[in-house]
Amino acid sequence: MSIFGNSIFGNKAAGIRGGTQHDSAQEDAAQEVTVQKSDAQWREELTPEEYQVLRQAGTERPYTGEYWDTHTEGVYQCRACGAELFTSNEKFDSHCGWPSFWSPLAEGNVRYIHDRTLGMDRIEVRCASCDSHLGHVFEGEGYGTPTDQRYCINSVSLRLVAKDEARNDAQEAKPQG
Repeated sequence: MSIFGNSIFGNKAAGIRGGTQHDSAQEDAAQEVTVQKSDAQWREELTPEEYQVLRQAGTERPYTGEYWDTHTEGVYQCRACGAELFTSNEKFDSHCGWPSFWSPLAEGNVRYIHDRTLGMDRIEVRCASCDSHLGHVFEGEGYGTPTDQRYCINSVSLRLVAKDEARNDAQEAKPQG
């Protein structure tokens, strides 16, 4: 079933209650934010641009982010907390100026908020672990992806751990014997 229900326009998306997607009480518990920091802690840990996007739901300018045109294999983590959110396997070239994915790594790793700001009706995507703003998800744009969805995500919200880098880290962590 689509996260949008019938449509993000007109009817409220199925499963959206109080601004966040929920399907059951069990999912409510799974959606609880596990990384909780004060505003002062976030400001100290993040750059001003990261803070503006991740904590204040800002948007970086198109075609300026680090990953909008990257084709490196790996896993994209939340820049604020390190949660694994997307992989290069689901990344595609949408030519919109931001990294685009047709699906998250796992549905429980992100959460959705019905966003009616700026006179638009959209679905905001947030990190389920720390509640940081990632971007928005759109459906029915004709990209021909398996889900017919485009997760339009700010580069500054992500950190790419390249496949080769992750493999090297794992080898270094093995006990020598």
